[in-house]
Amino acid sequence: MRNTILTTATLLLSGALTAQGVFSNKTQSVLEKVIQDYPNHFYNIKGEQINQAHHTVEYRSILQLPGSPSCMVVKTADGGGTAANEAYSWTCMVLESDSFDKVRERFHDIYGQISNSIISSGKQKTFILTGQYEEPDADRKLTRVIFSLLPGVGDMKSVRVELLLRHDDKGYKILLSVNDHNAQEMQGAVTASNQAPL
Repeated sequence: MRNTILTTATLLLSGALTAQGVFSNKTQSVLEKVIQDYPNHFYNIKGEQINQAHHTVEYRSILQLPGSPSCMVVKTADGGGTAANEAYSWTCMVLESDSFDKVRERFHDIYGQISNSIISSGKQKTFILTGQYEEPDADRKLTRVIFSLLPGVGDMKSVRVELLLRHDDKGYKILLSVNDHNAQEMQGAVTASNQAPL
C-alpha cells in the first residue's frame, strides 16, 4: 500500500511540474533539437537555400522557435575551399520591436526558458546549458548572454549558444544562435564584410 501511495504521489508531482514547464518548454525543446544536430553541421534542420553571398550561404531552418519571424542555418567559408575552412551556425530572430520594455521582458523570458536547461545529445549524454545573465540597458547597442554546455566534452565542447539583444536605428532585435565558438572569429570576419546583420 505504501509503495502504491508513493508511486501515485511521484507521478502526480511529475505530471504537475511538467505541465508547468519546469522540466521542458517549447523554446528549450527546439533548442535541444538544434544542438543535437550541431555535430552534423545542422544538416537535418537545413531547409531550402534563401541567399548566397561571397562566402556565405543561408538556408531556411525547418526548426522554428514559437512566434519567431525567421530562423536560418548559415554556412560561412573563408575561401580555402575545404570543409575545415567552413563554419555553420543556426540563428533565430526571436523578436523585433520598437519597445525596449517589450524586448527587455522577452529577453528575460527567453533566458529563463533556456538557462540551466538539460540538453540530451543523440549519444545519450546529458548536458546543462549555463550562462550568466546580463541585464539589458536601453542605452547599450548590444547585450549578450553566452551559454555553454556542461560538461564540455566530445563533439559538444565547442558549442556556444548566444542570446543577443541588438539596438540600431530600426529598433530592437532579440536573436538566439547556436554556433561553434572555435570558428566564431572566422565567421564574424566573413559575415561582417559580406552580409548585413539580421
